[in-house]
Amino acid sequence: MGAYKYIKETLNNQYRERSSEYRRRLALWRKEETVVRVDRPSNLIRARTLGYKAKPGICIVRVKMSKGMRKRPAMKKGRKSRKSYQFTSPDKSLRMIAEEKAARAYRNMEVLNSYWVGEDGQYKYFESILAERGNTNIPDYMNDALARKGRAFRGLTSAGQKVRGYMVKGLNAKRRRSKKKEAYFRHERK
Repeated sequence: MGAYKYIKETLNNQYRERSSEYRRRLALWRKEETVVRVDRPSNLIRARTLGYKAKPGICIVRVKMSKGMRKRPAMKKGRKSRKSYQFTSPDKSLRMIAEEKAARAYRNMEVLNSYWVGEDGQYKYFESILAERGNTNIPDYMNDALARKGRAFRGLTSAGQKVRGYMVKGLNAKRRRSKKKEAYFRHERK
C-alpha cells in the first residue's frame, strides 16, 4: 500500500469514529473566522487530485459555511402570497458558495477547485485551492485555466459544473444542461 492509501484510511476512520483529534480540530475551526488561509491542506490526497502543488503562488483557504435551510430575502412591495414563505433552497450548493467567498476574500487569486474537509452540527468546512494569476511558478496548463477571470462566479470549477449540469451524461444530456443553465441564470437575475 502507498502512503496516500494510509492517509485516506486514517482520515476516513477519524470522521467515521468522530475521534477526539477530529473533534478538537472542529472546535478550533469553529472559533476561527469564516475565511482563513491555511499552511497546508487537511486532506492532502484530495488537494493533490484537484490540482494543489506546494509552490509559491498556490495557497489553501478554509471556508466555514453555516448549515441548514437558507432564509428567504426580506419581503418588498407589499404582502403577496407568492412571497410569504420562510425558507428557500437556492440552486447553488454550499460548496459553490464557499468557493465564491474564498474568491471574494482573495481577489488577486482564482479558485482552482475545492473539497469538503469536515462538518459538525452547526457548520460545514471546505478548503479551496487558490492560484495567483500570471505567476511564473505555476505550470502553463493551470495558467490557461486562470486566464478566465471569476471562475468561481461563472461556474467553471467542478462544483459549478455540477450546478450547470455538465456532470450529466447520456440521453438528452445537452437538453438537460441548457434547461439547468436557464434556471440558474434566471435565479441570478432576481
